[in-house]
Amino acid sequence: MVKHYYNFNIQKKHKGSIVLIGNFDGLHQGHQKLFKLAQSYKKKYNLNIGVINFDPMPKMFFNKKLKNFRLSNVEQKIKLLSKFKVDFVITKKFDKQFSKTKALNFIIEILSKKLNSKFIFVSNNFRFGKNRKGNVNLLIENEKIYNYKVVKPKPLIKNKKIVSSSLIRNLLENGFLEKANKLLDRNWTIQGVVQKGRQVGKKIGFPTCNIDIHDYVLAKPGVYAVKVKRKNNSKYLRGIANLGFRPTFNQKKILLEVHLFNFSGNLYNKLLSVEFLKFIRKEKKFKNVNQLKVQIKTDLKIAKNTK
Repeated sequence: MVKHYYNFNIQKKHKGSIVLIGNFDGLHQGHQKLFKLAQSYKKKYNLNIGVINFDPMPKMFFNKKLKNFRLSNVEQKIKLLSKFKVDFVITKKFDKQFSKTKALNFIIEILSKKLNSKFIFVSNNFRFGKNRKGNVNLLIENEKIYNYKVVKPKPLIKNKKIVSSSLIRNLLENGFLEKANKLLDRNWTIQGVVQKGRQVGKKIGFPTCNIDIHDYVLAKPGVYAVKVKRKNNSKYLRGIANLGFRPTFNQKKILLEVHLFNFSGNLYNKLLSVEFLKFIRKEKKFKNVNQLKVQIKTDLKIAKNTK
């Protein structure tokens, strides 16, 4: 399992490594291409691979109005990174004090002194340091002084578009779930704890697990076919989910509600991973509960036939 640090004070064995810097939100195919290249360097130079990422993501820190943005949370990211043969991950808390770090100081104090980085992998548009003054050119200018080499991999292009977290967010927000899943190379997943809700689903015969989506990106509000895993349980449960505001019941808060097939039991306060398989329909307001029930039965048939 990958070693996880919450600051730059890493163990001696992880100093002098290949270091990849970025948000790596979603760990999509573009990121995967980057890690495959890093693995070839690992093999050639016999070095560890380390990742520096930030929490909250800098974009969310600077724009407080940006609430629903993430494709994956830190825990999901760590799990995925272990699959790409990463040896250690540094999650740096991005706060006001850290945001004031000057770009050159980041190179000297962190990349050189604390990490003794040998190779630094960054995207061409990478910015860092106070007022985002640091860029790839600054890193390259200091290569020989601080004894590291910058690697700028070419982005992955699919259908004439650069595969990026922004592209995938846009696909999810517009209901193109299957395209997003293809670029992620897996099913997009929300992880969250089951909360007690208004019991509306139970009252109309379709009990649901209510999950707060926190700062995950808001995919197109509507009904989805899903499969669900409980923590420390490898068995999947199939189900149907509603993501959105439940306009029929005048709900004000975004909520993910999951109805599980052939399941009985109490899942309150349990951590669930909800994988989105298919976008069934967009959210709509029904005139009454009976109309909603009829629609739910149609949705259930589609969800149950989704592979």
